[in-house]
Amino acid sequence: MFTNRQWLFAVVIVAVVVGLALPVAAQSPKLYNSNSAVYGRTYSEWSAAWGQWAFSIPVATHPLFDNADCSIGQSGPVWFLGGKFCQNNQICNPKPVRSCTVPYGKLLYFPVVNIEDSAPEEPNWGCGNSMPPLVQGTIAEMRACDAPYIDGTYNLSAEVDGVAISGLKTHFRVQSVQFDVTMPDDNILNAIGEGPFPAGTYSPVVDDGVYVMLAPLTVGNHTLKLKAIWANGGTENVTYNLNVVK
Repeated sequence: MFTNRQWLFAVVIVAVVVGLALPVAAQSPKLYNSNSAVYGRTYSEWSAAWGQWAFSIPVATHPLFDNADCSIGQSGPVWFLGGKFCQNNQICNPKPVRSCTVPYGKLLYFPVVNIEDSAPEEPNWGCGNSMPPLVQGTIAEMRACDAPYIDGTYNLSAEVDGVAISGLKTHFRVQSVQFDVTMPDDNILNAIGEGPFPAGTYSPVVDDGVYVMLAPLTVGNHTLKLKAIWANGGTENVTYNLNVVK
């Protein structure tokens, strides 16, 4: 369990989007409701995909450690953004400003805050013995372990071009479906001090967080700002300068 990390974690709609809900009414920027199906996946499934993306990238070239460009590991119609990952389980109070070039037509999926737990991390990490009996991390136990961390966050905000997204915790709180992750040797868990975890596939994993699916932005420059405060005193304060190009 990442007890001190901040995970982190547009409008031309092409015909291949199946079951896509209309953007949230009377809101700018253009969003998709958390009960939407976007390109055939629910928010819960996109959160699992976000986790698989985040775990798959070596720390040395990881955009959420600010070691590489935001294009790393991206594919398909939805790109993933996120907060700031911090090493060695430190309380993290970063304020990174990132420049990110995004191809026109891409949807953006990102957490304002999120956290995960996995069976391999239990019982040495996460809730451990604080929630007996912990049977090497059942799905229900891991969800119960994740939830208080998101419950305890406050002052959440997400702004696109200076316009705030309202109702973040009320309308965009998401529990992922269970999923597995495939990690390199230079992986997130080792970087934050939970290792050693050798390269391999690990399962099951669950995620809890406040996620937003942003519809494709117009060509040109845009700003995305994500902020939050965690109960342990850690803060999220990330700025993306987005350049959308054809």
